[in-house]
Amino acid sequence: MAESIFDQRVAAVRRFNRFYTKQIGLLHEGYLQSPFSLTEVRVLYELAHRDNATATELRRELGMDAGYLSRILRGFQARGFIHRSPSKSDGRQAHVSLTEKGRRAIGPLQKRSHREIGAMLAKLPAVEQRRIVEAMHMIERLLGTQAEPRAPYLLRPHQPGDMGWVVHRHGALYAQEYGWTEEFEALVASIVAKFIRRYDSKAERCWIAEKDGEIVGSVFLVKRSKTVAQLRLMLVEPKARGLGIGARLVDECVRFARQVGYRKVTLWTNSVLTAARRIYQRAGFRLVSKERHHSFGHDLVGETWDLTL
Repeated sequence: MAESIFDQRVAAVRRFNRFYTKQIGLLHEGYLQSPFSLTEVRVLYELAHRDNATATELRRELGMDAGYLSRILRGFQARGFIHRSPSKSDGRQAHVSLTEKGRRAIGPLQKRSHREIGAMLAKLPAVEQRRIVEAMHMIERLLGTQAEPRAPYLLRPHQPGDMGWVVHRHGALYAQEYGWTEEFEALVASIVAKFIRRYDSKAERCWIAEKDGEIVGSVFLVKRSKTVAQLRLMLVEPKARGLGIGARLVDECVRFARQVGYRKVTLWTNSVLTAARRIYQRAGFRLVSKERHHSFGHDLVGETWDLTL
């Protein structure tokens, strides 16, 4: 009996699946030359890109059996990779987050995955790289079954190499958009260097926004005192504006500040940064003081904004 057109399509999808699993190394005993299975790496990845997800959220995102996910999480907890804390809004749920040991476990895997996929794409000219990404977007869009489309970007913790991007893009963008001098880039470099040297993972965070594998934004929350945190260096690339990334970055800072017990978040900005000021205002920050100053080659009005938690 001749194969139907539909059967031929099914066979084509299966053939592609066999090709792709071999192409990206899914058939190896340990995914990404690690002691983890592909599923375990996916769970670690989701936890690395979320703060305090619940098991229910993870199961929904990954499409996993609840019992299987529970066994993986128990194993991670036994190895010190995750921390569970009771949900304040729902006593039946527990928030799950990576410990520093867990972040150290997933960090090299993310870099290795980036290198391997990068090496695969580097063999192709840029136009063919774009065609692959566009084809993948189409597959994701056509086969996606989520009731709500995923955000067209993701937030993740900082990793080595990100800080150089933060300094470079602040220096370049503020020069292009506001004519600020290298004095501003030097200030950003000093803030970033201090963050790296004194980073307190229990009280501070940097979030990096990515879209289609490219960094498009950043923000920092740093410790000023036991009760006060400071929001710093919020930036969104022009090509990624309008997606809500800036508001999401600020929301993550506020949420984390509440979680660790700060009573106030403060920030310093300048009156010319009108888009950022609107985001701060919508998040509940209030302007508490202004001061004229000459910096970065211009006469500016510096502003302090506070949010009481």
